[in-house]
Formats: sequence, structure tokens, C-alpha cells
Amino acid sequence: MAKIVVAMVTLLLAVLTVTVFSSVDDKCSACYAVADELEHGLSNEKPRNHLDMRNRLNSKGQREGKVIDYRVSELRVVELLDGLCDKMQDYTLQKVDSTRSSWVKVDNWDNLTTNKQEARAFSKALSSYCGRLLEETEDELAELIKKGSVKVGGVSKVLCEDLSNHCTHSSGSHQVNEDDDEADGEL
Repeated sequence: MAKIVVAMVTLLLAVLTVTVFSSVDDKCSACYAVADELEHGLSNEKPRNHLDMRNRLNSKGQREGKVIDYRVSELRVVELLDGLCDKMQDYTLQKVDSTRSSWVKVDNWDNLTTNKQEARAFSKALSSYCGRLLEETEDELAELIKKGSVKVGGVSKVLCEDLSNHCTHSSGSHQVNEDDDEADGEL
């Protein structure tokens, strides 16, 4: 009987931990983490040739269709955004001091000195937040990427200030007070 009670209490604590940490309180800081990962993707892009969409032949045997610049293509947008939220599962929330926390990328989960279960809950919450953020901003973000308005060094401003409005001012450190929660609730 005691084993059943211990198992039920353990299960209850696990569910409560996931429930408590499944929402992102500081949307600005979380948005900056997503923007940093997107910026990392932008900075690691390799130069690509134009996309040759001339697949059909006309009656004279000439190829018909368009040649599209990769930098303004939908393919580029898909490659940048696809898997972005999965990469956010490599992040967790780390306390900076008693009032501030920041999202950090974890290189090795085994070397983590904090509660690993809590850290994983934070990473899943950030990944879920990323999905909701992209769902809300994807069309506008895709257009801005295709126009060339999203550049390395400016992703945070575009995504977190201009599109999502989760941050009201530029923050050089990307560390924002946890009490800066949006009044409208969860994203």
C-alpha cells in the first residue's frame, strides 16, 4: 500500500511540475531566445544558386519557367523556420539573480547542475511557445525574410518588438525581468 501511495505522489509531483512550467511567463525573454536561434540559422546560411524552375519545354524546344533568386524564395523561408522550435528544446531557463532569469542553450544535459526534470520542462515550454509565436507571426516573418528585411543583428527587433509586440524596447542583454508578463496572458 505504501508503494502505491509513493508512486501516486511521485506521479502527482511530475504532473504538477510539467503543468507549472508549461507556460512561459516572460514572453520577451523567450522571444529573444527564439530570435537568437533564428539569427544563428541566418548567420550559418551558405550561399546558394538561384532556383531554376524552367522545367517545361515549349513547342520550339526552349525551356520555359522562372529562375528565382534563392534569397527571396519560399524554400529559403522553409529551410530557416523548419525545425526551429525543435531546436528550442536545447534551451532551458537559468536564474541570473533573485529577480532575473535568461534562456540558455544547453550543450550537455548530463552536465547540468540544476534539476534536470525542471530544466526539461522549461525547454518543452519554450518549444511550445516558439510554435505559438511562429503560428502568430509566420506569414509576416516569411514576407520580411523574402524582402531582405530580416538580417543578422536585427532578428530580435523584427520578431520580438515589431511582429509579436512581446518586447516594448530593445534590450542589449536579452535578460528581462520575469515580472514583465504580458497582460493579455499566454501567447
